[in-house]
Amino acid sequence: MLTVSRISRLTVPALALAVLTACGGEPKPAEQLPASGASTPAASSSTTPIGGPFTPDAGGKVVGVDLTSDGTGNSFTPSEVHVKPGDVVRFNLKVGVHNIHFLADSNARRADYPQAASDFLQMPGQTLDVLVHLPKGTYYFQCDPHAALGMKGHLIVE
Repeated sequence: MLTVSRISRLTVPALALAVLTACGGEPKPAEQLPASGASTPAASSSTTPIGGPFTPDAGGKVVGVDLTSDGTGNSFTPSEVHVKPGDVVRFNLKVGVHNIHFLADSNARRADYPQAASDFLQMPGQTLDVLVHLPKGTYYFQCDPHAALGMKGHLIVE
């Protein structure tokens, strides 16, 4: 007959091993690069790298977008970003904790946009770049934890 103490002696080490295995050292997917300071683009099916810092292609420019949380809410400023292929969109954290995510269901019949949510920007001044290599069109993005609060935007490639 198994007693409670004997079951506990068997179960506790097994649970501890399961927790350590589940939480330990799994690498991040290649699409999720650290926000600022990353020097290589994300390895994915996308041809539009995210991470940075990146330099625009010849003739391109850097277009800034501020990420903010304040008394009026959470926002991307501007929320409608007009760019051309070869430009860099530089998301700059002003206040709060935010990420950038181009959702597949919101970008139906589109390809080559960043496929995974970015890491969270947490320190004011931290940046995340998107090197635009997208066909002409409008691409929807959001901050995942604040989307229901209206933190959404559109990247319009002209």
